[in-house]
Amino acid sequence: MPNFNLSRSEAATRKSFLTVHSYDVDLDLSGAEDPAVPGFASHTTIVFAADRSVPGSEQTFLDFMGLSVESVVLNGQPLDIAEVVDGARIHLPGLAAQNTVVVTATAAYSTSGEGLHRFVDPADGKTYTYTQYEPADARRVFANFEQPDLKAPFTFHVNAPAHWTVASNQSVVSKEPVSRQSELAGTELTRWNFAPTLPISTYITTVLAGPYFKAEEHFSMVFSADGNHAGQELAIPLAAYCRASLAPHFDADEIFKVTKAGLAYFNELFDYPYPFGKYDQAFVPEYNLGAMENPGLVTFTEAYLHASRATDTAYQQRANTIMHEMAHMWFGDLVTMGWWDDLWLKESFADFMGHLAVAEATEWGEKSWTMFASRRKAWAYTQDQLPTTHPIVADIPDLEAAKANFDGITYAKGASVLKQLVAYVGKDAFIAGSREYFRNHEFSNTSLNDLLEPLSKATGRNLEAWAGQWLGTSGMSTLLPDLDIDKGAVSSLTIKHSSLDPVTGSTALRPHRLGIGFFTYDAGALVKSQSFTVDVVGQETVVAEAVGSPIPDLVLVNDQDLSYAKVRLDAGSMSTALASVGRIVDPLSRSLVWSALWNATRDGMLPATVYLRTVAAHAGGEADTSLLQTLADNALHALTHYCPAADRAATADLLLAGVEHHLRQAEPGSDEQLVWARTLALLGRGSDAVNARSRELLAGSHVPDGLVVDGSLRWLLWQQLAARGAATIADLDAELAADTTAEHRANHCTAVAALPEPALKQQRWAEAVEQSDLSNQLLSATIAGFMVGSQELLAPYTERYFEAIEPIWNSRSLEIAGRIVRGLFPAHQDLLAGLEPEHHPVVHRTDQWLAEHPDSARGLRRMLIEQRDHLLRTLRAQAGSAPSGA
Repeated sequence: MPNFNLSRSEAATRKSFLTVHSYDVDLDLSGAEDPAVPGFASHTTIVFAADRSVPGSEQTFLDFMGLSVESVVLNGQPLDIAEVVDGARIHLPGLAAQNTVVVTATAAYSTSGEGLHRFVDPADGKTYTYTQYEPADARRVFANFEQPDLKAPFTFHVNAPAHWTVASNQSVVSKEPVSRQSELAGTELTRWNFAPTLPISTYITTVLAGPYFKAEEHFSMVFSADGNHAGQELAIPLAAYCRASLAPHFDADEIFKVTKAGLAYFNELFDYPYPFGKYDQAFVPEYNLGAMENPGLVTFTEAYLHASRATDTAYQQRANTIMHEMAHMWFGDLVTMGWWDDLWLKESFADFMGHLAVAEATEWGEKSWTMFASRRKAWAYTQDQLPTTHPIVADIPDLEAAKANFDGITYAKGASVLKQLVAYVGKDAFIAGSREYFRNHEFSNTSLNDLLEPLSKATGRNLEAWAGQWLGTSGMSTLLPDLDIDKGAVSSLTIKHSSLDPVTGSTALRPHRLGIGFFTYDAGALVKSQSFTVDVVGQETVVAEAVGSPIPDLVLVNDQDLSYAKVRLDAGSMSTALASVGRIVDPLSRSLVWSALWNATRDGMLPATVYLRTVAAHAGGEADTSLLQTLADNALHALTHYCPAADRAATADLLLAGVEHHLRQAEPGSDEQLVWARTLALLGRGSDAVNARSRELLAGSHVPDGLVVDGSLRWLLWQQLAARGAATIADLDAELAADTTAEHRANHCTAVAALPEPALKQQRWAEAVEQSDLSNQLLSATIAGFMVGSQELLAPYTERYFEAIEPIWNSRSLEIAGRIVRGLFPAHQDLLAGLEPEHHPVVHRTDQWLAEHPDSARGLRRMLIEQRDHLLRTLRAQAGSAPSGA
């Protein structure tokens, strides 16, 4: 749609003279249950002021992306629709000092997860709706000023079928029957009226409507004597929602348990009572994100609800997300960034605080930091080595750029840097500064300096230089220990530090406060024998305290994971790690050594075959399920991407033998057993050797004691068979008919798309690229299966991909286009004899496309550049050469 991409400068112009007093939004979802009805009535009244002393304040515009606009009335005067509606904008000429605009429009039901998403449950045919807006999709539901710094109170009214449940940010104040009936005969309607919200941004408003199952609870606390609210009572109504067909699997008690722990923790920690009244949490289908921090009604992907056996790590991840979103109630909702440049002000903090809360307020304890090190930071390390890396405080010129920057830098790197800041200034000072930040800027918008001021005051340090080094630069440091030995003891230890900002090309040596661990063998185990806290400054830092120490078998820089850097192992430590990484007693240290091995593999410094042998030998018996899952995932990726084609079959056999051994040895019914069973199915997509085992498990034959072959695992096994051509569509249809759920329907799509038949691949390509009937979830499921196959089978689609991506980008929503562009890139390639990685045909075709489309959309170019870099890293790892910037 024209004019959809609001720029930062346009937003700043509106902010310079507009003050929004209130929104009143009326949505009519009475026809939602009829799939033939494409949209719904949206009626919005906005009361706002315009500072007429500001040049240009005589006019402005609203944002709206819908099916049609029926009327626009400004200050009682109807405006000519043909003149004022221009693509995604509604122009408002002739403003007064005080204004009221009323927009009547028709908005579209969505299947992309953007705006108001409509979903029909295949289990029972019931229809569900919910909204998702970030960064700027509230305009798909109602007309508004779509930017975060024009906050206002919102009052919502919703007409919907009377048997539905409807919720929003605030509580229902009244319900009343609607005299007319919906388009579906016999369906009675009810009108829900909600209380006004506190001043919030458009992107965190929300509506939930459908026959949802609802569980209710209550939280209360009394503030301790240590803060500004000593003795104050706080009571918060709690609710949790899911689809009716998922109700038998809805562990609401566990969700409320984590929620209550978080509310007690954050209210005390921030010394600012939760201000938004109730605290609802809804688990919704086909959700594009993990969750969204809408105050009063947080939305989550229903993937966090488990109808099949799930590992403890899955529940830990859910707890982390609950805590992440709860932290947003303060960092993001109470105090909000002025524009998307400072997106990190909420996401980095929520990411760090979520892990901190799980560590300090739940049963998972220190496992939270192992998960952070093994999974979350790996995302940051990958993102930060792409050509599109950027500072944590990014340059976001428009909404399209904002959409692209919900990435590993903004979330995980930012959280890692905050963890380093806490190590640098101390937790107490960090929290004291955060508390003042909330008090100073409640219900307003901020930028970096607004945070640095209270943090500097609380810590007694001027943090501008620190912020410039950590938040204003790109890329990552590399740290390497240089150990000298003399007469049976350490004679010197120097930490060598290198860092180049890939954006500016300048050296960027950031200060690091970190730990260094010495590990030695003790009865076969690797135990930490000594540790040192060091401030790494400049290119070389001498660790004087280490001199005279007994010779360690392994040296680990950044032990305790206090800082953010790529850690290299010295030669002696590398030998120890490859021989005994699984024997490191401390889980976090063990995770960090595995991370060093993985980074070396990605950088072509450690052959993938060596990494895979190490996983096969040492991952068995890993007690931390999060780390074990990471190792399994990395092993599969290393095999299919980084392992040279000539070695892949033999290495796959070695890995398969290791997986089968660990599956047999795992404790019956354990998480480890389930991880290895899933890994066996995924590994078997590339090997006929697993076919018979998959058939046995599906038939209930020779199933390891304690292993539950339920829905999720069954579909992984069917997908394995489908990928090898050992299952038919009839087989897959029969499995789906036996238990038709939304999850299994998506798994069925993946399995069918994985069938290695050219005609079937063509059908799936047409569904994903040439047609637009698939929802977001089914599109991704289809793409995932389509991309399973030999290079020969998929080669015909390389050129078709490059021909299709720009038309797709220009005709689909950002969410759907992004899934297609990233998911269908021809990434599964092997190094060709006699060709350097840079000259591979797919790399060359990507370069050609970029050169021929210099004016293509910034977001599209970014995705292509990133996919090109991932492919180059794959080919370089296969060649055994390190990528530039390693």
